[in-house]
Amino acid sequence: MAQRYGGKYSPTPGDPSADTPDTAAAPVKGSYAGARVDPVGARVNLLFTPAVVMGLMSLTGGALGLATGLGGAALLAAGAFMTREGLRAEAAYYARKVARRPALPRKMIASVLTGLGAGIAAWRNAEAGLLAPLIYGGAALVLHGLAFGIDPLRDKGTEGIDGFQQDRVARAVEEAEAYLTAMTRAIGRTGDRRMEARVEQFQKIARDLFRTVEEDPRDLTGARRYMSVYLMGARDATEKFADLYACDHDARAREDYTRLLTDLEQNFAARTKAMLANDRSDLTVEIEVLRDRLQREGVRLD
Repeated sequence: MAQRYGGKYSPTPGDPSADTPDTAAAPVKGSYAGARVDPVGARVNLLFTPAVVMGLMSLTGGALGLATGLGGAALLAAGAFMTREGLRAEAAYYARKVARRPALPRKMIASVLTGLGAGIAAWRNAEAGLLAPLIYGGAALVLHGLAFGIDPLRDKGTEGIDGFQQDRVARAVEEAEAYLTAMTRAIGRTGDRRMEARVEQFQKIARDLFRTVEEDPRDLTGARRYMSVYLMGARDATEKFADLYACDHDARAREDYTRLLTDLEQNFAARTKAMLANDRSDLTVEIEVLRDRLQREGVRLD
C-alpha cells in the first residue's frame, strides 16, 4: 500500500507547524512569482580557473617568474570578481523600472583586467617582445566584452522626475534591500526550507512596495516607515528567531515568527494598495480637469 513520504526535513500532515492558521491566511502566489535568478553562472565561475592555473605554474619559475605569474593571476582573479559583481549590478538595474546607471562600470573594468592578465601570461611564456602579449591581451579584452557585454550607461525611467527625489528613493530602496538581504542570510542558518520560502514570500510583497515608490517618488514619505523601521524590526526578529530555532527547533517560536511575517505582509500589501489607489485618484482628477478644459474650448466628449 502506498504511503506518504515524510522525514525530518519534510512536512507531514501531523506536523502542527507545517500548516498553521497564519500561513493559511497568507496570500497564495505561484512558487516562481517574483523569483530572482542569480545572474552569476558557471561561465563566470570558470573565469577563476585561468588565475588558479597561472598561479600554480608560477611556483616553479624562479623569483621573477613567481612575481609576474602571481601578478597576472591576481589580475585575472580580479577581472573574474568584477565580472560577477557587474552582472549582479546589471540584473538589479534591469529589475527596476526606475534606476540609475551603475556608478562603477564593473564589467568594462573586468575586461581591462582580463586583458592585462592575459597579456602578462603571454609575456611570461612567450619569446622576447611585446607584440605577442599585446595581441593576446587585446584579444582577451575584446572576447570578454563580447561575452559579457558592457555596463548600462544611462539612467532608466527618470524622465520628468526630480533628481533630488530620485536620490532619496534610491537611498531608501538600497537600505531596504540591505535589510532583506540580512533576513535571507539569517533564515538560511535554520536549514528550514519552508521558512526560507516563507521569508521569500514576504520579501516579494515588500519589493512590490519598493517598485511602487520608485515609480512615484512622492509616495516615499508615506512608505519610509515601512522601508526602514518595519524592515529593521523584521531583520532583528529574523536573526533572533534563526539563533533560537537553529538550536532546538522550537515549534512555538516558529509559529510566533510566522504570525509576525503574516502581519507584516498584510501591512505592506495594504500600504501598496493605498498608494496605488491614490495614484488612480490623481489620474481621475487629471482626466476630469482635461475634460472640463476641452468643453470650455468647445470640444464635447461623448
